[in-house]
Amino acid sequence: MAGKYFEELEIGLTFRHQPGRTITESDNVFFSCLTMNPQPLHIDFHAASKAEFGKPLVNSVLTLGIAVGLSVGETTLGTTVGNLGFEKIEFPKPVFHGDTIYAETEVVDKRESKSRPQWGIVTFEHRATNQHGDVVMKARRNAMMRKREAAR
Repeated sequence: MAGKYFEELEIGLTFRHQPGRTITESDNVFFSCLTMNPQPLHIDFHAASKAEFGKPLVNSVLTLGIAVGLSVGETTLGTTVGNLGFEKIEFPKPVFHGDTIYAETEVVDKRESKSRPQWGIVTFEHRATNQHGDVVMKARRNAMMRKREAAR
């Protein structure tokens, strides 16, 4: 199992995930249409060419999903019970077609679950940068994690 159990996740532990993921035009248009997001900045290239950035923006929810997805193999694969919520999601810089997203995850908090003693709650901070090193996304996620003893 690639994911980490509650006991293995210490505050301050940081994972730099590999590989990165280049976002294509088709990724963005498909995701936007699949999720019923008709924002012209994502799917209408003519309208986007007249907007602030002069070209289409990648849907921010796609950026969030890719950054968190890049983290799964090293952090929660097979060891999470489920997500409890996301908070403080930020997109400080835009993402465009052809940008490559790189992600890192830091354990920023953890505690025992009061209602489920066989599990613990871990707060992850996910950060995504583009190929230039610009931070394009930051988010905190609370996850219910399995304990090693309970998995036996």
